[in-house]
Amino acid sequence: MKNKKKIQKLIKSSKAVISDCALENGAIVAANTDKSYYPREAGNYRYVWPRDASFICLAGKYLNLSLAEKFLVWLYKKPEDFKKEKLLYANYSTNGRIASLGSQFEPDQMGIVLWLIHFLYKDNLNNALKHQALIKRLAEGLCQAWNKTYFLPNTLDLWEDGFRKTSSVMENNFTYSLAACARGLLCAHEIIPNKNWEKTAKQMISEIEEAYSKEFGYFLRNCGRICDKNIDASLVGLVWPFEIISPKDERIIKTIKKIEQNIVVSGGVHRFQFDYFDSEGTAWEGGGAWPVLNFWLAIYWHLAGHKKKAESYYQWVIERVDKYIPEQIFQDFRQGISPLAWSHAMFIIASHYLGYLK
Repeated sequence: MKNKKKIQKLIKSSKAVISDCALENGAIVAANTDKSYYPREAGNYRYVWPRDASFICLAGKYLNLSLAEKFLVWLYKKPEDFKKEKLLYANYSTNGRIASLGSQFEPDQMGIVLWLIHFLYKDNLNNALKHQALIKRLAEGLCQAWNKTYFLPNTLDLWEDGFRKTSSVMENNFTYSLAACARGLLCAHEIIPNKNWEKTAKQMISEIEEAYSKEFGYFLRNCGRICDKNIDASLVGLVWPFEIISPKDERIIKTIKKIEQNIVVSGGVHRFQFDYFDSEGTAWEGGGAWPVLNFWLAIYWHLAGHKKKAESYYQWVIERVDKYIPEQIFQDFRQGISPLAWSHAMFIIASHYLGYLK
C-alpha cells in the first residue's frame, strides 16, 4: 500500500481539522481560522457553507464523529431568512447571519442536505422524520423556486463565480445544481412521500438529459437558451454522490475524458476552463488544482472499476501535502488557504472508497 504512513498521518490530522470546524452551537465552518495553525495571510473562510458542511458531515460519519445531528438542528434554526423564504444562500456567519457572499441562491446546497439526511438514515428512514420540518422546508423551497424547466431566482453553482449566474431570461441551469436538487428531492420523497417533489425531480432530470450535447460529446455545465460549453469538473457529481448517471454511461465516460484532456494539468484537477480564482491577494493570477476534485475523480474511477486510475488521482495529492490539505495546489510559490475542511473531508471520503480507512 503506497504512502501508507503518510495516509494514516493525514487521516489523523483530518479528524482534528474537521473536529475544529464543528463549533459548539452546531455550525460547521469551512476553515476555523481561530486556530493557531492558520497563518495571518489565510483568507477568512470562517463561515458556514451548507454544501461544505454536508461533505464534512459525511466524512465525520466515516470517522465516527457525531457532527450531523447538531448541524442539522443549526441549519433549521439559524440561517437568516430561511424560515421565511425557504431558500439557502451562499454562506452564513456562525450565528446564522447572511455572510460574505450575500443573498446568492445556490440550490445545490439545499439538494445535498436532503441527500445527506437520506444517507444518514438510509437503514431506517423512519428515523429521518426527526428532521421532517427541515426536509419539508428544503423540498418545498426548491419546488417553489422551480418553474418547470428552470429556477426563477438567479442561481450560482458550487464554484460561486458571480459572472456565471443563471437567468430567468436565458432559462438556463447549472447541470451540477440540477443533479443535486433532483437527487435531494427524490431522497425527500422516499422519506416523506410527496408527488410534487417527485414530479419536480423528474422535470430536473429531464433538463439534465437535455444538457448532454451530442455535437460536442459531453455534458454542458450550463444549458438553456444559451449554453456554456466550457469543460467543468463538477459534472462528476452526476455520478457521485447524486447517482443521476451511471459511472459506465457512455455520455459520462466522454465527459470525464474531456475533463482529463482539458482541465487536468500534470495530474492535478482544475475546476473549469479559464478559471482564474486563486484566493490569493487582490488579483486573480490563475487557479490551481483542487484536491477536492482529485479525490472526487478518484471516487469516480473507483466506481467505474478502474482502481489504478483512482489511485493515481488520490496519490497525486498525498505526494504534495504534509499534515494539512489546502484548497488549491499551485505549481509556483502560492499556497492558498490551508487546511480547508472540505479538502480533508473529500480525502476521508475517497479513503473510505479506496479502502484506506479499514
